[in-house]
Amino acid sequence: KGMYLEADPTVQYAKGYGPATGRWWPPLSLDELRTIDSAFNTFINPGLPPGPICSPGLASIEAVLDPADTHYLFFHAKGDGSHAFAETFEEHLENQGKY
Repeated sequence: KGMYLEADPTVQYAKGYGPATGRWWPPLSLDELRTIDSAFNTFINPGLPPGPICSPGLASIEAVLDPADTHYLFFHAKGDGSHAFAETFEEHLENQGKY
């Protein structure tokens, strides 16, 4: 739909290991999401990244082959391993405020 994906996992992938934190997935600030210079950063590059950002499992492959029929355009990690999905940008902003 001509939109930026704005998926923080793509930025985490581009950033890689954080020696200062000793973590592969260190917390990112909202400002930092637009400063990581990488083709994988979907906050500064429209569309999909140039390749996968991980090795997908069987469930992910099956989901691509038989996707759910939804109108969701946005997702936001809740911090507990699950996600909140939204159809509109306004709903997405509400989810960001909740989680």
